Amino acid sequence: MKFSNKTYSWAVVGMLWCICFLNFADRQVIYSIFPLLEKEFHFSKFQLGLIGSAFIWVYATLALLAGFVTDRWSRKFLIIGGCFFWSVMTWSTAWCSQFWQFVVVRGCDGLGEAFYLPSAMSLLADYHGRKTRSTAFSFHFSGVYLGILAGGSLGALLAQHYGWRFPFYFFGGLGITLSLIFFKFLKEPQRGAAEQKSTESLVTATKDQGTLLENFLYIWKHPEALLLMLGFGSACIVSYSFFTWIPTFFYEKFHLSLAAAGFSAVLYLQLASIAGALIFGKITDRLSPYMHGGRVIMQIIGLLFGIFFIVMIGKANTLSGVIIALLGFGFAKGGYEGGIFPALYDTISVSKRGFTSGVNSFIGAVIGGIGPTIMGAMISFGKTGSSINRMSSAFLWSAIFFALAALFLIGSFLLSWKKSQVHS
Repeated sequence: MKFSNKTYSWAVVGMLWCICFLNFADRQVIYSIFPLLEKEFHFSKFQLGLIGSAFIWVYATLALLAGFVTDRWSRKFLIIGGCFFWSVMTWSTAWCSQFWQFVVVRGCDGLGEAFYLPSAMSLLADYHGRKTRSTAFSFHFSGVYLGILAGGSLGALLAQHYGWRFPFYFFGGLGITLSLIFFKFLKEPQRGAAEQKSTESLVTATKDQGTLLENFLYIWKHPEALLLMLGFGSACIVSYSFFTWIPTFFYEKFHLSLAAAGFSAVLYLQLASIAGALIFGKITDRLSPYMHGGRVIMQIIGLLFGIFFIVMIGKANTLSGVIIALLGFGFAKGGYEGGIFPALYDTISVSKRGFTSGVNSFIGAVIGGIGPTIMGAMISFGKTGSSINRMSSAFLWSAIFFALAALFLIGSFLLSWKKSQVHS
């Protein structure tokens, strides 16, 4: 079956959406079964936090290499090969029975997933130019949110009825199957293809990929891009903390069943994030041709609204109050996240997309990875209030990092605006 170029460019979005869905479902499923692991293996909250962070730390360590390799190797191979490997690791999680085994397998899961985002974002940008890029990326990011939703809710439901090992067999097997199918249909595009078709691009395609040191120096000479990445790292502290501890928060604070806690923890947050990403993405594609830094402005708006709702989550004492706050936080968070890579790509050369995406993932994972462990330590070793009250306080104070992210993005916007005035 033959497709037009335009049709196939959106088919690519669909294929990557499926892989992205599994990428984040596999990450989330273990968090939804923390209470079962705690009960069966007597893990402390601190140990559970370390299991959550093991994935993130390995993911961060490999992110720089993944970005560097993305600019040189077949992105199709990295995407499909990574999906196959992390799916095998997800399957293998079901065989674990000791703390160190969970840490090792989750770390290997991070190794496979580290190669996905740099490769997928670079490939997707070659199929979609500036007129559709925010919309395409935002739709792709809806796979992040639905993957987290499925990993948290369906994972908890399957674990409650069939045991905690079954969700890993389910999602791992699904990933192995899809990676074999998409290997046939996903095509590697010419690098910079979208820019070559458009006269509106701020960057031009180039074959000058440079050495590792030259790539680092390139980013250093583009501080507006570096500030965007530091903002992403700050926001990731909040995201990783929520993904890790929200299921346990619902389970312990409101005494829901495991399935209900997993479902509630991700449903409202992720559905609202999808709406925020798609709505903000559509607005941004309309706004950016007429307003300098339009993508970053929309991201800043999302972060500022998110701060208010994070505080609400920490202070809410009723289930309905937490749900309302999660809906608001999710919408604001999605509005910010949908523009992460389109905004970053507006500041860099086509030949640096893979490496810059890898550095962005590295910064996000290294900085964000401290969130779950810090929260676990606060809950386990804090001396004031009950365990659940300490968890509420930790969520509340995480709003500081969304505020810091907004400041980084404001700095990036001002630098970019200043450059535009010099060149005009």
